[in-house]
Amino acid sequence: MYFRETGQFKSKYKEELAAFPIFEDKIGIAIAALLAFVLIPIFGLPGLSWDFTMSAVMIPVVIFTITTLGLNILLGFAGQISLGTAAFMGVGAYSCYKIMTIFPDLNALICVVLSGVVTAFVGTIFGLPSLRIKGFYLMVATLAAQFFLEWAFIRIPWLYNYNISGAIEVPYKEMFGIVLTGAKAEPLTRYFVCLGFLVVLTWLASNVIRGRIGRSWMMIRDMDIAAESMGVSLLRTKVQAFAISAFYCGVAGALFAFCYLKSLEPVAFDIKLSFKILFMCILGGLGTINGAFIGAAFILLFPVLLNAIGNNVFHGAIDATIISSIEQVIFGGLMIIFMIYEPLGMAKLWENLKVSIKSKLSSSSIRSMKSSVIKK
Repeated sequence: MYFRETGQFKSKYKEELAAFPIFEDKIGIAIAALLAFVLIPIFGLPGLSWDFTMSAVMIPVVIFTITTLGLNILLGFAGQISLGTAAFMGVGAYSCYKIMTIFPDLNALICVVLSGVVTAFVGTIFGLPSLRIKGFYLMVATLAAQFFLEWAFIRIPWLYNYNISGAIEVPYKEMFGIVLTGAKAEPLTRYFVCLGFLVVLTWLASNVIRGRIGRSWMMIRDMDIAAESMGVSLLRTKVQAFAISAFYCGVAGALFAFCYLKSLEPVAFDIKLSFKILFMCILGGLGTINGAFIGAAFILLFPVLLNAIGNNVFHGAIDATIISSIEQVIFGGLMIIFMIYEPLGMAKLWENLKVSIKSKLSSSSIRSMKSSVIKK
């Protein structure tokens, strides 16, 4: 949430449990919706072409926000670490492709949702070891899942319809005469498809986290022995976290392949992508919804900013490989700094900044009121 102002009292439980109980929340959501649905689709981003903004910047930002939301559910709210996020995205992408080829007349949006269901089932299987192991050992188990699923994407020809190269071009799907996926789809159409999924999944995540399931996750995260002694089922709670997180990753993986890459190959879902998503989650802020938005936007927009500085300020004098190396160094340094000084990430810094600005404004208003009283 954006603000937690005092003085806005609730007299009904329905008002207290609303999705946006504070008036300032509604203003912030309205501004974000105006940017995402109107201003950026019309004008793009400053200094970038419209096609590049929509195809190479905004679509991956939206998709990886969904993925970071899924990982944040598992890592930030349930406290179960995972390094297999990219593999679960691959499961969603390949299952979506198989569903579309087996049922060619099925709606594309339904195919994406079903791919998330398949990925949730796979995530449940790989989440079962969390009942016996945790911490570093659970991280190794999910890393093994990453390598195993990568192997499956390469060694099981049925997944890519026995194509010799192993890489396939995703089919295009229409709805109401509009092409939604594939190379024939317009960037704006693909952007709004991804944005629609992001809005729905964010709303679902916020409601689940504020409910009984979310509270159970946080109890397991803080102290699983105490949670179990209070009646929380470790089996059900941990498996729920893995399943829902994998569902988000599967949906994001299907959108990643069908709306961004427009092709499908195993190298797109390697371990590097898992670490990249983990960085988004940690830098954005663990255990927060808006941290997923901040982390994904920062990790994906910062390289664009560096390239723009290299081209416009230094006029291309700095090589692209050097800029890429600088980017990795900065990300690594930020990871160390945030883990030491601000484990709650950029979302917490944003909250601290708002509180500081608010306190300064309130103190200045109080001083002005005192001065006016003294003059009287």
